[in-house]
Amino acid sequence: MLKGRHAEYLDFIRLTMVEDQVVRRGVKDARVLAALRKVKRHLFVPAGLVSTAYDDHPLPIDCGQTISQPYIVGLMSELLCLKGGEKVLEIGTGCGYQTAVLAELAAEVYTVEFFAGLSRQAAEKTAKLGYTNIRFKTGDGAAGWAENGPYDAIIVTCAPATVPPALTAQLKPGGRLAIPLGPEPQELKLFTKTAAGLDERNVCAVRFVPMLRAKD
Repeated sequence: MLKGRHAEYLDFIRLTMVEDQVVRRGVKDARVLAALRKVKRHLFVPAGLVSTAYDDHPLPIDCGQTISQPYIVGLMSELLCLKGGEKVLEIGTGCGYQTAVLAELAAEVYTVEFFAGLSRQAAEKTAKLGYTNIRFKTGDGAAGWAENGPYDAIIVTCAPATVPPALTAQLKPGGRLAIPLGPEPQELKLFTKTAAGLDERNVCAVRFVPMLRAKD
């Protein structure tokens, strides 16, 4: 009975999180909000941090990485303008929470993680939750995942100094790239690929872990 009450409490605070942290800050995409209400963030954080899973800040996970602040997950997901039929590339799988949100929003999700252990854990968690539209790879995120491109949208959850050329090459014309750039605090930018190149939009200041490269 206690477990049932605890699950009900977590459901309540997840819904409250969406309203207080995401909707009130201006995220309006109904599909994104529905995904955030559905995906149980507490299943993706370390066991000792479950009680803070829906707090308004990032949390540490294994390998010195983090799970992003709920609002940032919502904001970056909304920036991609996903309608349901897209192929999306994620750079920085982490614990798999953003991955699961993307799986709710797109037809196919390809996700690349630098740390093999994190990739394996995320694959196990999302499989247990019934997601069948996610493919996982361990490797250098700056190289993307060319064999499955081009992609309708790319989301990067770690911060390189500049946009990796491989990612823009793997983006379809009209595709959108959401990426934090520069030293901390970074600038979250949205790029849209056009016939003339990349249209750039500054979104907001953010804090992400740096992008790791194979040589690091």
